Amino acid sequence: MNLNIIQIILVIIIAFLAGVEGILDEFEIHQPIIACTLIGLVTGNLLPCLILGGTLQMIALGWANIGAAVAPDAALASVASAIILILGGEGKAGVNSAIAIAIPLAVAGLLLTIIVRTIATAFVHLMDSAAREGNIRKVEMWHIIAICLQGLRIAIPAGLILLIGAEPIRALLSAMPAWLTDGLSVGGGMVVAVGYAMVINMMATKEIWPFFAIGFVLATISEITLIGLGVIGVSMALIYLALSKKGGSGGNGNSNTGDPVGDIIDNY
Repeated sequence: MNLNIIQIILVIIIAFLAGVEGILDEFEIHQPIIACTLIGLVTGNLLPCLILGGTLQMIALGWANIGAAVAPDAALASVASAIILILGGEGKAGVNSAIAIAIPLAVAGLLLTIIVRTIATAFVHLMDSAAREGNIRKVEMWHIIAICLQGLRIAIPAGLILLIGAEPIRALLSAMPAWLTDGLSVGGGMVVAVGYAMVINMMATKEIWPFFAIGFVLATISEITLIGLGVIGVSMALIYLALSKKGGSGGNGNSNTGDPVGDIIDNY
């Protein structure tokens, strides 16, 4: 399928906004269900792109930046796979192929994300210098430039795919050496573990640990779905809030702090 110049411009704008939203997280344009749907809307392929976006959204539900861990790039995977689906011209029949190609695109996007974030660290030092000068406008300028780099991280690959077509992109991704993709997977898994450790370290309190232990054990039961775990988590939170409001006296007869779980652990 051939796109006209207006459609190409609109697709690149959506790609840019998806890259920006991957950092801002305000309007969620980078989410697959939204990015793919918008691209389908401006190109006249709404239904196939909606199906693609919904399927990718289910895959991307577990992708999140935790601590120092950087998740696979849902924005690039969504935008690029939607463009490839449209250029392929197969409609709904091409959704499965687009989904298959989205995962290596997400890995490639992870590498681009790391590169852009590394470049952005230099801007922090420039903003520090501007702040020491009292030049707030320059601080804002570097901040905007850093955010725009994130948009270009998605817009440039989208423009290249539109320029050269879908088939060369498929060939390029297939030609990626196994050591690179496997290395990114292993490294990403290690960083995820470090990220979770950082988050636990920040939120670790004597009141939280019992809930963490219970959740950790429940998560090992394969019969409990994510929805079930969510219901259990909400129920435990409501019970905790109800107990916190009741207050009362500790086991030693002294007035407590308003946190019954904390008081029980203190008395224990």
